[in-house]
Amino acid sequence: MSTDRVVIVGASHAGAQLAANLRKEKWAGAILLIGDEGRLPYQRPPLSKAYLAGDCHLDDVAIRSRQFYDKQRIELVDGTVTSIDRAERTVTLGNNDAVSYSKLALCTGARARALPVPGADLPGVHYLRTATDVEAIRAAAVPGSRVVIVGGGYIGLETAASLRTLGVEVTVLEAAGRVLERVTAPVVSEFFDRIHREKGVEVRTDAMVEGFRGDERVDGVVLSGGETLAADLVIVGVGVIPNTELAAAAGIDVENGILVDDRARTSDPDIVAAGDCANHRIERYGRRVRLECVSATTEHAKIAAATICDNTTGRAALPWFWSDQYDLKLQIAGLNTGYDEVLVSGNPAHGRDFTCYYLTAGELIAADCVNRPADFVTAKRAIAQRAPIVRSELIGAAP
Repeated sequence: MSTDRVVIVGASHAGAQLAANLRKEKWAGAILLIGDEGRLPYQRPPLSKAYLAGDCHLDDVAIRSRQFYDKQRIELVDGTVTSIDRAERTVTLGNNDAVSYSKLALCTGARARALPVPGADLPGVHYLRTATDVEAIRAAAVPGSRVVIVGGGYIGLETAASLRTLGVEVTVLEAAGRVLERVTAPVVSEFFDRIHREKGVEVRTDAMVEGFRGDERVDGVVLSGGETLAADLVIVGVGVIPNTELAAAAGIDVENGILVDDRARTSDPDIVAAGDCANHRIERYGRRVRLECVSATTEHAKIAAATICDNTTGRAALPWFWSDQYDLKLQIAGLNTGYDEVLVSGNPAHGRDFTCYYLTAGELIAADCVNRPADFVTAKRAIAQRAPIVRSELIGAAP
């Protein structure tokens, strides 16, 4: 049997998929998957949706079963990697054990961005990134309690929708002028603002948080104008920060993530990176990005596994995303950065299904499809193929 060993740092979606793909690529050596949550690797997207709402158990969102890892000879190690010695090809764990590797994969993911305001460390102030986070939130979100969510991005709105199903009062605070401002066109923001208000969520934009109030636990959120909102529970969702410290300390190139080439290789050819922590170039858009989505993570994992095994695989597919809120499924094809025109099919001001197409210089670059799966499939294909579009056909597209 081969004495080669792949060590994967991070039992994340990327890490679990990479491990599985190594066996598909015929890696015969040992595989160590190191994670620090003490759980089987699980999917993160359901955390703010079905898992928070209590509609599923953690076993339901496990990426693979325990039996799968055993059968595929993938060793799960509960621990934290504290350093990498590239010259010796070892990683050191928190208990000071040194583990040797032939190839190393960094799937370190990202962590919730902290809100640097007074009172941020009070009990009752939560972030939503891990299953443990969600379990603490769900335990505190008793019917009738007052929850303030700081951040009107996808995580904030998904969390608001899930909490409303649990019977709590929800206020969403967004510092920008509209929800989802960084990621969608105004028409999409207005649609989700309307939907949440109809469901009883109080949405406040241009709302800057100055701090959290409370003695033994949080009981209020202080806004920049001096107003204080009563709160039994606060959830902060203001983005994430890639976990690059381990790579940087080892002398690996980082810049808004761990820099990788089109084969998922870092600046060290024996080390790959994949998932939320990896910054890679998307040829379709001619620029580098760091994507926080399952589709990109899955593609990264496939490419990284093939690279480790000295095989080749196709380039990463077009990025796509989704968001579930109430009975709405938003499916997003492509990246809309730099759009100069939008076309809308449907009536987002009154209906519950529509598609917003994003164009740059007449070319379709992205689409937001709400409850329109057929539009999503068509748009995804057209964007990837850079196919010519007919505006009248897009606008007249049927659900």
